[in-house]
Order: sequence, then structure tokens, then C-alpha cells
Amino acid sequence: MRISLIAAALIALPLLAACGSSDHKDAQPTITQADLSKSMQSGGLDPKVADCAAKIYVEEGISQDGLRLMSKPGTNTQSPDPGTMGLSKDDAAKAKSAVQKFVQQCTGTQQ
Repeated sequence: MRISLIAAALIALPLLAACGSSDHKDAQPTITQADLSKSMQSGGLDPKVADCAAKIYVEEGISQDGLRLMSKPGTNTQSPDPGTMGLSKDDAAKAKSAVQKFVQQCTGTQQ
């Protein structure tokens, strides 16, 4: 069971990764909690867990640029550190905090 919970957390973490960025920030649509959840579900996360995780990431205040990176397909699943996944320093700190909350709130375990 513990391995499953850790695996779920590790599945969510790679969603923070993405290669590249866009110079067309103004033309891009707003990424919503539902968009992020759908992206996580397409990555194999259970719908309820994905909804919970997406809510936490949005509540943490990750920027739209960060949410776009997190929701793009083709994420770098080998990088465990949000700071190396293309997120800004501020978004990476928020993502790390979100992962801790994710483990506590979405998987029902305490650290």
C-alpha cells in the first residue's frame, strides 16, 4: 500500500516537467484546475487523485506558465526536482510544497 502511495506521488511529480516554452504567452488559454486534472489523468493518475492534486497545485498559486508546463504532454519523467523541469524558481518552490500536501491530502498519509 505504501509503495502505491509513493508511486502515485511520483506519477504526479513528473507532470511538473516539460521541455521548451513558448514566446506566445498572451495568446495562450488559461489553464484551469480541470485542465490540469485531465492532463494528470491522461498520464495514468486515478481521476479522484488527479482532481485532488490539481486543486492543490492551483491553490499553491503556481503561475499560468508553470501550469502550462505541468499540463503539456511529453514530460520528463526522469527528473525528480521541479526546479530542473522548466519551472521558475518560485513555481518550483510552490510545486515542492504542493507535492507534500498532495501526499498528505490526496493519498491519506501523513509525513
